[in-house]
Amino acid sequence: MADESLLRTSFLALAGIFVFLIISWYSKKDPLLDAIPTVGFSDPILSYISAIRYYIDGVRMLKEGYQKARPGLFKIATLKTWMVLPASQELVEDIRKAPDDVLSQHEPLEEFIQTTYTLDFMDKHSSYHNDVIRSNLIRNIPKIFQDLYDEMILALDDRIPTTDENWAKISLMPTIQQVICRISNRVFVGTPLCRNHDYQRLNLNFAINVLKSAAIIRIFPAFFKPVVVRVISKLPSQFKLETEFLRPMFEERLAKMKDHSQGDWDDRPNDLLMWFMNEAKGIEKSLDAVIRRMLAVNFAAIHTTSITFTQVLYRLLANPECIEPLRQDVEAAVAVEGWTKAGLDKMHKVDSFVRETQRVDGLGIQVLVRLALRPFTFSNGTTIPAGTLVAAPLNAIHRDEEIYSDPEEFEGFRFAKLREDSKDGMASRHQAGMTSPAHLPFGHGRLACPGRFFAVTEMKALLAHIIVTYDLKLEEGKKVPRQICIASSLIPGNTDILFRKRQK
Repeated sequence: MADESLLRTSFLALAGIFVFLIISWYSKKDPLLDAIPTVGFSDPILSYISAIRYYIDGVRMLKEGYQKARPGLFKIATLKTWMVLPASQELVEDIRKAPDDVLSQHEPLEEFIQTTYTLDFMDKHSSYHNDVIRSNLIRNIPKIFQDLYDEMILALDDRIPTTDENWAKISLMPTIQQVICRISNRVFVGTPLCRNHDYQRLNLNFAINVLKSAAIIRIFPAFFKPVVVRVISKLPSQFKLETEFLRPMFEERLAKMKDHSQGDWDDRPNDLLMWFMNEAKGIEKSLDAVIRRMLAVNFAAIHTTSITFTQVLYRLLANPECIEPLRQDVEAAVAVEGWTKAGLDKMHKVDSFVRETQRVDGLGIQVLVRLALRPFTFSNGTTIPAGTLVAAPLNAIHRDEEIYSDPEEFEGFRFAKLREDSKDGMASRHQAGMTSPAHLPFGHGRLACPGRFFAVTEMKALLAHIIVTYDLKLEEGKKVPRQICIASSLIPGNTDILFRKRQK
């Protein structure tokens, strides 16, 4: 009898889930969406199979939709709604131009990161930290470049203990993460804190814990999420630890700001923490608010740059014929400008190699993710209803043969050649930090990554220094790891790389 009761209960539960899914699906059906071609299933229930497939096979699904729908639109099912994607640059521009109260970035970002429960800003709708990055950080790159470069050399010497002849085996991904964390925080908080291993570990683990916590929190209904956070999240303890690290610096600087209120503080630090303290208004001036902004910037900066630069080195290992031209590019620029930002700007092949890696290997398969807050009409006349997601199919656009010649091939100096061949005075559009509807690693438009020029500076400086300082190779019999697509993100595998001092 107990077994029959359990079986009956299980059957009723499954039937209830089935009915719920049917009702949920039909409540979202809309004739406007029915007119847009679908990749995968569009029928009730079966569409959930397509939504799950997208998490592991999104590259092929986007390529299929892009090729079939060009130059129009196609759609893919997600677990909650439809996502509509453009198959032309013109329709990508429609997304870029749409105002925030029509196509909103905030809601998809909130859903993905669960910012209310993870990053937990004092005022999550305030984005003054992005303004500080766009203005203070980017404007100061030439001034802070020497500090960044000096820290980079020290960090590489610490993490890659090589001798003239002997090869050192280095686990690449964690090494790059630690180096990027250290040199970024030389600019964020200065010395000696950027060299503190516990502080580095905190910032590296914070991003991982945000994503882990968000993935779990998303599963639960809104009313239960605060409870879940208290049970599973390590983030409150990390906030506390970050406070212990930054409180002394914050309070010392706050006291000096009061003592030098007339602007006569000659040795005022020139770092991100100081810029935040200078620009914060109202409640954002508190220690707690500034610390959360610092953690948020580390979250955004370290892992994305580390993953991209790991792919840069993998591409270098897979294309060793590029090493000597890159070295010549670096040495010619340094001979004229030295190791400066101006010298870095002259390294066109280095810049091209980074940009081509971004084109081929990207961080994900979609970008410009927005939620339609009200009906939105694309320039081709197609209208989508409120509640629909839109996104640009990053991976498919970067492999469009109408945009790029031989798009499946990695050509390290593709963009250096485009710069040389440019006859319209617009050669700078091919630089690694520039965005367009055909090149979207950093997004595009007013909501593009505000720190992209800083990230590019880090990656170019690292690549330039590594190729003129070291020889590197894979272990015998090893190959460059393949990328793995997980939930629309592209993650490189990790492997050991052999380094030694360059043999001239």
